[in-house]
Amino acid sequence: MSFMKGDLLAKTRKLVKGLAKAEPVWLKAMERAPPVTFPRADSKLKTISLPEDVYIKKFFAKHPDSKHEDAFKFSDFDAPPARIFGWRVLELKEQGVTDEQAMAVADMEYRTERKARKKAYTRLKQIARLQGKRPPPNPYPCPIKEIQAEEKKYINERFYDPEVRKILEKIKAEKNAEMQERMGGGGNGW
Repeated sequence: MSFMKGDLLAKTRKLVKGLAKAEPVWLKAMERAPPVTFPRADSKLKTISLPEDVYIKKFFAKHPDSKHEDAFKFSDFDAPPARIFGWRVLELKEQGVTDEQAMAVADMEYRTERKARKKAYTRLKQIARLQGKRPPPNPYPCPIKEIQAEEKKYINERFYDPEVRKILEKIKAEKNAEMQERMGGGGNGW
């Protein structure tokens, strides 16, 4: 019945009228007091847009690498830098600064913050080396490098896995046999 249009009452009426189904006991009672129908919303979903979304798009156009670095984390209390950039631009615009100047100031603040984070981590590594300790993990890791580190074990595994080695040896043997067949069979009739 899912292919038919309408609610349960309309579908059942069609089936009974077309003699595809016997008339159920509840049909007459339901016709006298039909269930409440709620108005349907438009089939198109409206996109949610925030005032800072325009500036976030401009931020990602200017800093395309930050799409990977500044990913949104659900468990994090801090907003992503792109959203902070958008908020800062809106805040500056409320103070009467022009659009271009506000974006330039927010961009400068973003760049100085990134440099400060890198500088702080570099200093942390230096202190750890001076103390003879292992440097701490990077608190601001590059997500691309994290993904590559996760994939590295699988890449290395394919070189040392015995089953993969057997398949590789089999392929090499087939290629060698094919090459010998070509070399040996090439001088017969041509």
